[in-house]
Formats: sequence, C-alpha cells, structure tokens
Amino acid sequence: MITKLKEFFKGVEFEMKKVSWPTASELRGSTTVVLVLSLILVIFLFAVDFGLSRIVSFIL
Repeated sequence: MITKLKEFFKGVEFEMKKVSWPTASELRGSTTVVLVLSLILVIFLFAVDFGLSRIVSFIL
C-alpha cells in the first residue's frame, strides 16, 4: 500500500514538472476576461428573466 502511494506521488511530481504555468500577467488577464464575461452573462440572464416574467404576468 505504501509503495503504491509513493509511486503515485512520484508520478504526480513527474507530471507536474511538465505543466506550463501562466505568468502573473497572463493570469490577471484571464481572470479579467472571465469576470467581464460572467458579468455580461448575469446582465443578459437578468434581462431575459425580467422580460419573461413580465410577459407571463401580462398573460395571467
């Protein structure tokens, strides 16, 4: 059991060395894009929900 666990962590360490990590500026840029797109999606969904609820209220 311990041997398999050691082999697993050695494999994890080996694979993590292959990972290309983003720089701080790339990470900041990606985070900004995600936040802006999330805000746009929130506004869009709010507008659709508000519009549909008004239509349903009008019909009923």
